Amino acid sequence: MSSLTLAIRIVVADDHQVVRTGFAELLGTQPDFEVLGTACDGAEAVKISRELRPDVVLMDVRMPGMDGIEATRQLAGPGAGPGPGGPRILILTTFDLDEYVYDALRAGASGFLLKDVTAERLFDAVRIIAAGDALLAPTVTRRLIGEFALLRPKPETAPSGAAFAALTPRETQVLRLVAEGLSNPEIAARLVVTEETVKTHVSRVLSKLGLRDRTQAVVAAYESGLVVPHSREPG
Repeated sequence: MSSLTLAIRIVVADDHQVVRTGFAELLGTQPDFEVLGTACDGAEAVKISRELRPDVVLMDVRMPGMDGIEATRQLAGPGAGPGPGGPRILILTTFDLDEYVYDALRAGASGFLLKDVTAERLFDAVRIIAAGDALLAPTVTRRLIGEFALLRPKPETAPSGAAFAALTPRETQVLRLVAEGLSNPEIAARLVVTEETVKTHVSRVLSKLGLRDRTQAVVAAYESGLVVPHSREPG
């Protein structure tokens, strides 16, 4: 790692000591990571994060007392205030179709991983989140959001119909492709434009809808009905 490159500062929150210690030690093997501390529940995660100001928090969903959803809402949700000051939240869960994970994504998380993730996938995920992108696993995150978005009442903090109407046709098209799980290079290839152009469109979509990142854009696209889940095949 270059001496000019700042380490990614991380907090690990999990109520199981073996799990949080294991993740902390694993992350600590990377020269560009700095594990600032660990937390055994949501309240401690909020306290430590506000004191130490990490770039990324690995957050378990199910913890006693304050769970990971409420901790995520306090650290990254609308009430936490917009801007770069808050940490990015990377949810850790045991189940890929856990209803609580959708709640956490809507609360402001930037993505999620299963706890049986490989070391390399974990490292990549932390770097992706820290860089300001969202972790959208096409076969898991999109499916989860699609299945639960239509079952939940529209939250008060969701973008308004007027906000969606303010999108240009191209911006709406880009949002649909983001919600389908396509990366910027894939969208650029689909639309026959440059990747930089796609980045500009995505940035404008987030700005117009008042959203923090791509994951929130996917949630909003499904909740608004702009994108609907693909029908399950029989069996």
